Amino acid sequence: MTNTSTLPRRGGRSSTPGRRRGGPAAKARGLPNWSIPYVLLVPGLLVIGALLLYPLVQVAVMAFQKVGLVQISGKKPATWVGWENFDRILSNEVFWSALRNTVVFAVVAVTLTLVVGTAVGLLLNKLGRKMSAFVVIGIMFAWAVPPVAQGIIWKWLFDAEAGIVNWALNLLPDWLSNLLFGRADWTGEPWLNDAWSIYMVLVITVVWAGFPFIAVSVLAGVKGIPAELYEAAKVDGASAWRTFRKITFPLLKPVFAVLTVLSIIWDFKVFSQLYVLMGGPANREAFNLSLYSYAEAFRPPPKMGSGAAIAMVLTVILLVVTAVYVRQLVKQEEM
Repeated sequence: MTNTSTLPRRGGRSSTPGRRRGGPAAKARGLPNWSIPYVLLVPGLLVIGALLLYPLVQVAVMAFQKVGLVQISGKKPATWVGWENFDRILSNEVFWSALRNTVVFAVVAVTLTLVVGTAVGLLLNKLGRKMSAFVVIGIMFAWAVPPVAQGIIWKWLFDAEAGIVNWALNLLPDWLSNLLFGRADWTGEPWLNDAWSIYMVLVITVVWAGFPFIAVSVLAGVKGIPAELYEAAKVDGASAWRTFRKITFPLLKPVFAVLTVLSIIWDFKVFSQLYVLMGGPANREAFNLSLYSYAEAFRPPPKMGSGAAIAMVLTVILLVVTAVYVRQLVKQEEM
């Protein structure tokens, strides 16, 4: 005889226990279905909180305290000084010089990185599959180089005595070198002595290491654009620039938005490359906010509170710039 207790009921639903939504199996979990995605996010949020939020809170607290060697050694507790650290750094000319260097460098580096990366990404889209893969692998090696190694590589290249850059410039004909640069002999040229040339080398370093990520991201975005749009533009006789302006750029606006925000965050807080190129916090005229914060916090006598205050100013600037940029993008999308 057939056991009717296991037959499906009317409507095709099985009467087997634990199979229905909200049945014993679901109740055994003890969680409503809508909460499961949020529960799965908890481990990641804990890691982010431990590695990012907790140090950020500590720096924010330290920015309002006096913290030196005595406080670090534990002989005396940190004393609360209110806005004294901020008043000290804002009244220092080095801070405003570092702020100017940070902003100007970020504007130049972000612009060049996006332009070069976009051009290379569009070029990769024109290459064949094998050649494109070969070039992508090659340029991604530059992106994978750690920041300290980036600084060491370009410091060697621009070395005054044994650098390849001076050697290559000396190979130019004298008339061409005089025409382009106003001089013919580049022997012993100290590229890393003054602030202007240091930041020129830093821009080259950051763009060299940053454009591969932009190029690969743009390449991935272009691959998702329907080929029919480009074919129609070609039939209409549109130039390459007009095709980019009317088709590629509008469709890749979300991609460029993310890349711009990431580039701003990365270039505003460049530290390792500048530290290596300068050989430490030696030239105060070439400080950016990151290096200035380090110098205040760790150079004798250490002033951890002032360093933390500079770091908080840099964090607030990044948050404001990112928020304004994202707000403008959202407004454009809504129009």
